[in-house]
Amino acid sequence: MRVPVAITPSVLNADLADLAGEVARIPSADAVHVDVMDSHFVPNLTLGLPVITSLRRHTSLPLDIHLMIEDADRWAPAYAEAGCESVTFHVEATRAPIRLARELHALGARASMALRPATPIEPYAELLGELDQVLLMTVEPGFGGQSFLDLVLPKIARTREIVRRSGQQIAIQVDGGVSLETIERCASAGADVFVAGTAVFGASDPDAMVSALRERAAGSAALRAEG
Repeated sequence: MRVPVAITPSVLNADLADLAGEVARIPSADAVHVDVMDSHFVPNLTLGLPVITSLRRHTSLPLDIHLMIEDADRWAPAYAEAGCESVTFHVEATRAPIRLARELHALGARASMALRPATPIEPYAELLGELDQVLLMTVEPGFGGQSFLDLVLPKIARTREIVRRSGQQIAIQVDGGVSLETIERCASAGADVFVAGTAVFGASDPDAMVSALRERAAGSAALRAEG
């Protein structure tokens, strides 16, 4: 079963001095993607729990938290406790991913596992039943505005096949370099949730761009399903 196409704009490329105002510019988004970086797992440093707790009070959109931090086992549950609907941890920074996924579920959040471009999906195939979503990075994590890595497309397709064989409804999210020029390739490969930062917040009308991205992805996903 395929989940519907969803667009989750990343605020990494928004005006962080007016985060609530920027989120208000994307009312039709399916969720707000928030990148949390600790300058250890990745070289950049961004937002943390206090800012996200504040943002939670200023938007009714679901918050899709992407933790690019060390020791995710320790810190991830706090984001679920803060009311974030989805929490993504990197498998490369997690000691006990199954336990963490179950803890997030117990706290009422969706559990998502992220993989760097070079991390293969196959060793983690048996874990997917514990997850609601798999995030496949299509750039190296840590900075916005990078160019899309086409080399990840075969991994998206392999992940889609693993999910299909499992018979479970698990979303496949892609993050990095997603734009009108690349989203169709991602959807054709099997992705159904798309993180777009520069493409959305760099547009004159961010919400119109959300709609345009959704339409383009949905068209490609439909063609793939027919094929």
